Amino acid sequence: MRKSLPLLSLFAGTFLFTAITANSQQADRFAYAVTDAQQMGANWSFLRKLNLQTGEYSQVLLSGNDASFLAYNATTKKQLEAPLTDSRYGHTINAAFGSGVAAVAYDKKNNRLYYTPMLFDQLRYIDLKSMKVFYVTDRAFTGKPIKSADQGNIVTRMAIGSDGNGYALTNDGSQLVRFSTGKSLKIEDLGALVDDPANKGVSVHNSCTSFGGDMIADDDGNLYVISARNHVFRVDIDSKVATHLGSVSGLPQGFTINGAAVNENNQIIVSSAMQTVYYTLDHKTWTASPYIINGTGWNSSDLANSNLLATAAKNKNPVTEVLSRNSPANSGDGKVSIYPNPVSNNQFVIQFNQLEAGNYSIQITDVMGRQVVQQSVSLSGDNHAQVIRLNPSAAKGIYLIKVTDQNSRSVYNTKVVVQ
Repeated sequence: MRKSLPLLSLFAGTFLFTAITANSQQADRFAYAVTDAQQMGANWSFLRKLNLQTGEYSQVLLSGNDASFLAYNATTKKQLEAPLTDSRYGHTINAAFGSGVAAVAYDKKNNRLYYTPMLFDQLRYIDLKSMKVFYVTDRAFTGKPIKSADQGNIVTRMAIGSDGNGYALTNDGSQLVRFSTGKSLKIEDLGALVDDPANKGVSVHNSCTSFGGDMIADDDGNLYVISARNHVFRVDIDSKVATHLGSVSGLPQGFTINGAAVNENNQIIVSSAMQTVYYTLDHKTWTASPYIINGTGWNSSDLANSNLLATAAKNKNPVTEVLSRNSPANSGDGKVSIYPNPVSNNQFVIQFNQLEAGNYSIQITDVMGRQVVQQSVSLSGDNHAQVIRLNPSAAKGIYLIKVTDQNSRSVYNTKVVVQ
């Protein structure tokens, strides 16, 4: 498979959503799009709006390539008094969409469009009411200001989750970043995604299959990564497990998915940085059908609106369903906890907090139900920390933890992710 798609054609922006309710009047009937000033250009510095009902594009809403532009400070809300400068890119860092943008997310609650430039490690947003642009200048976004030669640590996917937080993902899946929206800004590095063992070699970290594209959110706490190579992964935000759902069929040769947004009919509209034709995707079959653009079509690096993909219970992560069937949720009434989770060095701690004195059994199984640890612990009734060490050769992925008392009654069960 070719690995040489141009930098900007691999990048797909991102995308965001609010819940699709039973009343379709509540759903966004538009998507914001990042384009060039030229129909088939690749300077991703111009913001437009696509009417999803008519297929018509608006004129440019924001020209983001002005290097003399003075933005506003996201913390103080005051306009910057002097141009910014960068050792490598000079005053280009001032341009609202400087270095091009392929990751945007629409925050409907606050009427903001969040984004990050591809080569600048900075979170930014547009106040869509005033069209003022705000830069977060007092903290880094990913903490990786130097972008790698393989483009792996560039952020090209962004979405607003069902919890109202923003999520951004690097090309190589090594960083899932969560940021709060609204008045108080918090940026958290949640760490790397973990491949589901059922992915059969199609890794979310692989540049041939999984870089670029866009990201949307569903109404069940998941993110969906649709890569530029047209592969689809569902990401459980809590466990960070990425499950490969397949690849999109029905697209013409050379079509790279770079933008994605959900319409009011719960279809996914996708755009390309390489072609001006658009498609709709059925999320149950991942089959593409032509979407008609009226008037001028544009190459687009990203699409974004606030609609959440509505998913039924039967579409939940099958691994999670297996764990749920085998082990009903049981928190141990706060008397048992595990840390850290995810596990990064095959070692973690089970903390017992004044559990009734007696003998307890700890059982750890993999997603196939195979036992990997069986351990006994005797508790005196006081607090006790039990270190669990997995075999260094243990596969990365999800493991089920079950604690039973001396009468074989379950007192705690949960899952951990081994990275």
